[in-house]
Amino acid sequence: MKNRKAFGWGELIVGILLIILGIYTFINPSAAIEGVTFIYGLVALITGIIDLVFYIRLEQRSGFAPVLSLVGGIISIIAGLLILFNLGIGTWVMIILFPIWFIAHCIARLAHLPFIRITSGSGYYYFTLIINIIGLILGIMMIFDPFVSFFSLGYLIGMYLIFLGVDSIVFALNLLDSRW
Repeated sequence: MKNRKAFGWGELIVGILLIILGIYTFINPSAAIEGVTFIYGLVALITGIIDLVFYIRLEQRSGFAPVLSLVGGIISIIAGLLILFNLGIGTWVMIILFPIWFIAHCIARLAHLPFIRITSGSGYYYFTLIINIIGLILGIMMIFDPFVSFFSLGYLIGMYLIFLGVDSIVFALNLLDSRW
């Protein structure tokens, strides 16, 4: 049971951060870009670290781990560091890397699906599948028209981040409490 709890706390923290970020984005889709850039950079960094920890722990405990989780974690960390350490060009980095981070994070979560199905059952499996497919579609839309999508999809991105946060919290609670 300790192995499952170790995964749960990181997911819970990421879920709470994603919900806070989603609410902020939904309420203020055209807020000051520098503040939003800092918050997105911080969440990207934390999410990447959690993905790497998930990869390492799953590899140690089971002998295999999804490589996409490793790649998604690395891309998230790079995006987070680039945004945090240069807020002046963080806006440009965000316009370019935010869709890539969105796509990488969704692919990493999709790579977790076999583990999710084993530990959490079909209901949560399909919820995660749908949320992350929506995220992939949003990420692809942002790549093709980053300026328009960055501002016009603010509400959709905020809602998606809230759903992704709920997804992470449900996953964490499922890991922390074996009765779920």
